[in-house]
Amino acid sequence: MNAPAAPEPRASEPRAEDRPARLTVGVVGAGRVGPALAASLRLAGHRPVAVSAVSDASRRRAAELLPDVPVVEPARVLALADLVLLTVPDDALPGLVEGLTDTGAVRPGQLLVHTSGRYGARVLDPARRAGALPLALHPAMTFTGTAVDVQRLAGCSFGVTAPEELRLAAEALVIEMGGEPEWIAEAARPLYHAALALGANHLVTLVAQSMELLHKAGVAAPDRMLGPLLGAALDNALRSGDAALTGPVARGDAGTVAAHVSELRKHAPGTVAGYLAMARTTADRALAHGLLKPELAEDLLGVLAEPSGGAARPGDPADPADGPQGDDR
Repeated sequence: MNAPAAPEPRASEPRAEDRPARLTVGVVGAGRVGPALAASLRLAGHRPVAVSAVSDASRRRAAELLPDVPVVEPARVLALADLVLLTVPDDALPGLVEGLTDTGAVRPGQLLVHTSGRYGARVLDPARRAGALPLALHPAMTFTGTAVDVQRLAGCSFGVTAPEELRLAAEALVIEMGGEPEWIAEAARPLYHAALALGANHLVTLVAQSMELLHKAGVAAPDRMLGPLLGAALDNALRSGDAALTGPVARGDAGTVAAHVSELRKHAPGTVAGYLAMARTTADRALAHGLLKPELAEDLLGVLAEPSGGAARPGDPADPADGPQGDDR
């Protein structure tokens, strides 16, 4: 019996010889981001060939996410790679680019990608003048430095900034990593990054403070209590924006807010300034969107305007020993 003929590849399945040429990939700065992106590019068929790492922690990350990829000096990374990921802290990026360019490490035609949210492609101008192809690809994601980061890139938005002629190349790289490209104008990068920091970085601080306070209040598992609440609040906020505001500030419960501040002063004075700042902002937004009744707003804003968060008034459950504290403004 004759063996069955091999099936012809379907039109929707590109053959290996039809795929675009794969790139050698290098990483300068093995923090939490670079190795994860390089590992993701490896899954897309590209080939990580070199990584630079200074600290023991960065070397461990490189070994875990990029096994068998040699750790070398930054200049050697550029010598070996077609695509170089510059994944260093924002403040270090301009000096790194200038240093690599001045020493002749940058090669014409080399794709140079940084992952800073703050900067667009212009920070790579020294390398561009040396012939490099500059791309700014910022993943809007928090990173742990472990293999879970590669999975989280699936569906992650990337803030993309690049010269117009490189826009398609930049977007293609993001898609290969499983991400969703979002074009950000050069001038809008700092505002874009501030928005992400406000929403994500500050959220971690707020959640950590909330868990500490719940623990002080006797809650055995603060994370288990907060998980469903925060998940619902985030979902409501993403769906409805300011209409999702709830709680004593949005309701105008000035007495409750004053009691909160009194308790925070006794048990966690370091949280008072942040509580007052967020409550004022919440009150302003609730008032502007018609959620906070104007007749209730006056008393509430009075509480929030005072350095102590409001002195005790008749009927307020505040400690008589609490007086105005001018330090927390």
